[in-house]
Amino acid sequence: MEMYDLIIKNARTLENAPVEIAITAGKITAIAPEIRDKAKDYFDAQGDFVSAGWIDAHVHCYENMTLYYDYPDEVGVKNGVTTIVDAGSTGENNIKDFREMARKVKTNVYALMNISKDGIVSQDELADLTKVNEAKNLERIAELDDFIIGIKARMSKSVIGQNGVKPLIMAKELQKKTDLPLMVHIGSAPVELEELMLYLEAGDIVTHCFNGKDNGILDQNGQIKDFAKKAYETGVHFDIGHGTDSFNFQVAFQAKSEAILADSISTDIYARNRLNGPVYNLATTMEKLIYVGYSLKQVVDRVTKTPAEALRLKTKGQLAVGFDADLTFFQVKNGGNKVLEDSNQEMVETTVQIQPTAAVIAGTLYEIESEKING
Repeated sequence: MEMYDLIIKNARTLENAPVEIAITAGKITAIAPEIRDKAKDYFDAQGDFVSAGWIDAHVHCYENMTLYYDYPDEVGVKNGVTTIVDAGSTGENNIKDFREMARKVKTNVYALMNISKDGIVSQDELADLTKVNEAKNLERIAELDDFIIGIKARMSKSVIGQNGVKPLIMAKELQKKTDLPLMVHIGSAPVELEELMLYLEAGDIVTHCFNGKDNGILDQNGQIKDFAKKAYETGVHFDIGHGTDSFNFQVAFQAKSEAILADSISTDIYARNRLNGPVYNLATTMEKLIYVGYSLKQVVDRVTKTPAEALRLKTKGQLAVGFDADLTFFQVKNGGNKVLEDSNQEMVETTVQIQPTAAVIAGTLYEIESEKING
């Protein structure tokens, strides 16, 4: 008879099937409807859903910043999120400090390194291209290959100044030399989105995909622009990146009506939009996509499997033997009303609420301090 570190009892899959999970040395070692072996510890999930640990592929959690910052465990484990990816807060000049701080928290933290040396110290980090040093970027990526899992370029008017598409060209050149995923922030023109999309290839990640700005994916008739649809169909990865200014219900509805579903659901969360909204947490962002018409499975896949694949987190994102023992437990309430707000102050009411109840990170259990809801 096996002796495991931890056995999860009385959980259920998204298909409502009973499931129990055994964990040893931070890895999932057995999954079955019932596990009768012994363990050093047990956790009774009391019928809650379990999935692979949730991944938020776009956060800002380097606490030494002043513009966009938060604390990893506040946006991570306390909200049922086991892995967070900081999207460009830091560059080659300060990312080592970020990694040292990130090692001290419970949540798994990775970074997309900003191509500008100091990251987002100010809003216009790509207005001065002398701050982009390819040699130093390559050096830092090689040095911190356990932490830097991609690169980030913010390509909107307030960030790039008069530089047009040049920062994106520099990011693509860096990408070719590192073979890392590239996340590109889209927003107000210039650059026009159509020009920007010309440089993107299958696997590149566009974040803020459903923003409501004029330079977004909808044309003047409220239809998806042809070039955006082509980019999606050819494999450019569409990421939500909700944020304070970058998620619009009507854009998301229209995209779905034209068979465009976001590839990953992320928050672009930082202290202000976590505390004051409209983001609050990853579960609330997931609820918004359910309101748009995504199924529970589609939503959970987009915070587990698809971000793990896009960011090449090869041992995360799946509830399967041999994968990291990162798990999220949650309840789903159908009934009652909750107000959801997008980034353009549109308010809707949903009857579907998702409540994380516990998380396991690298085999360690963390129960979430909140009242459970009745499913």
